[in-house]
Amino acid sequence: MQVIKSPEVKDVVVIGSGAGGGTVVQVLTALGVKVTLLEAGPMLDPQRDFKSNQFPHDYDHRGAGENAERYEGKQQWGFFSAPNGFWDIPGEPYTVAPGSEFRWQRSRILGGRTNHYGRISLRFSDYDFAPYSFDGLGTDWPISYEDVAPYYDKVERFIGVTGSQEGLRTAPDGIFQRCPPPKVHEVLIQKSCEKLGIPCIPNRRAVITRRTNGRAPCHYCGHCGRGCLTASNYSSSQVQILPALASGNLEIVPNAMVREVLVDEQGQASGVSYIDTQTREEIQIRARVVVLAASACESARLLLNSKSALYPDGLCNQSGIVGRFLMDTVGFGLGARIPALEGMPRYDTSGMGGAHLYMPWWELDKKNKDFPRGYHIEISGGYSMPYLGSFGRAAERHGGWGAGLKEEVRRSYGTFVALAGRGEMIPNINSFCEIDPDVVDKWGIPVLRFHFKWSDYEWKQARHMERTFIDILEGMGGEVLGLTNPGREGKGISIPGSIIHEIGTVRMGKDPRSSAVNEFSQGHVTRNLFVADAGPFVSNPDKNPTLTIKALAWRMSEYLAEAMRNGDV
Repeated sequence: MQVIKSPEVKDVVVIGSGAGGGTVVQVLTALGVKVTLLEAGPMLDPQRDFKSNQFPHDYDHRGAGENAERYEGKQQWGFFSAPNGFWDIPGEPYTVAPGSEFRWQRSRILGGRTNHYGRISLRFSDYDFAPYSFDGLGTDWPISYEDVAPYYDKVERFIGVTGSQEGLRTAPDGIFQRCPPPKVHEVLIQKSCEKLGIPCIPNRRAVITRRTNGRAPCHYCGHCGRGCLTASNYSSSQVQILPALASGNLEIVPNAMVREVLVDEQGQASGVSYIDTQTREEIQIRARVVVLAASACESARLLLNSKSALYPDGLCNQSGIVGRFLMDTVGFGLGARIPALEGMPRYDTSGMGGAHLYMPWWELDKKNKDFPRGYHIEISGGYSMPYLGSFGRAAERHGGWGAGLKEEVRRSYGTFVALAGRGEMIPNINSFCEIDPDVVDKWGIPVLRFHFKWSDYEWKQARHMERTFIDILEGMGGEVLGLTNPGREGKGISIPGSIIHEIGTVRMGKDPRSSAVNEFSQGHVTRNLFVADAGPFVSNPDKNPTLTIKALAWRMSEYLAEAMRNGDV
């Protein structure tokens, strides 16, 4: 295959357009830096690609089955979801080692998974950056909450995050917009939590409730997972990348599947090699600085595949740490029917696309629990649009049809709620990703092989979630129906990777012997290489990672721009 070499030297090449890549693009272009953004998928046109204003009756296939899949492939959340979230991408496999289980959700479009994710935006706490100092498990970060807090402020001001000032150590306060009031089922959950001493507070979501940076506030259409046409819900594509085009400092290269980072004779990054997925040509572009923001596992794959005489084990991997200490959030869910909700007048429960309340961790200092750290609880319920499989139990009871079924459906509609735990995983040496020596994708690029193991810490945490959820649901008079997702071994703990919070494969640290990048996510040896996704995370707190990805990317970008001005990179 002939390789096309670009003669121009780009200032900064960013690989990946999700939460981290979008933030790098936004900050650097605003500071006057020229950026070239490589995205493995196509450009995004929200008016064309989002189905916010479309309904099942608009399609002959009603959004179900093989007929729908012929149009756009098998997406994670179905035909109507915002494009392009896949558990399995044809021609782009990954493998899982014997005895392990792992699911890897990926996106191939501008903005990546930020087009359709839940937008829950939680700050890490002070102890989250110092877990070893807190209880002797894991490793401390080379930075503190105080280092990151100013960048949390900047991100929250720019993208807009709802919430309330609560003064909880487990849920640090931020710069919040008003959260919409709770829904009826959430009020009942909140009252049950009060009896148990569990805080239930306004949710922190990247959804604006007042006009922000030219974006209209949320109008509660309830179709956030389909993509937000008004950009009231944050996505890197609409809020950061597409507006940055107006600066004249951004070039976007879609359909660019990066193969490796290239290095010069001094061991510094000299550019990247990518496959144009439309022409199948391999193209090499030179760059002064390379930023990986492809997602934790994808960036680890790129580093491990970037082998040379100087770096036979891959870039940033002199310590052998790249790919190691892979983590995901611990998930567990229970559903219940709440008789008190029967017969209520119907009302619009869509709200800002999800729960208006959540429960942060509440037992930080309790010593008699049998697992470390903690979890937060997310809520679902209300009069959501019925989907294929809704009221399945009622249908079984009534033989699938008849007046009795219709009466029960009308009576039970809107009476179901679910609680979902999202907990901390302690990093362990048995959970990692590596290059599979025998498998390549359709572009000829070696793929990842996953190893993963939940420890007793995570299993015991899931059991604590189960007991707690039963107490909350029964405390509101509910009838517990069972697991919302049987998960691993049918015991309710999530299948590794399925919560889509994979982090920690390119660990940051002060010592090059035990870390891949420094406290600014900069290569210890390859100083003009940076990582701006969740790869550098040292621990996996009970908070969703996106807000911290963005805060660290903002901090890294300001550091990088200053280093470029000073000629340090």
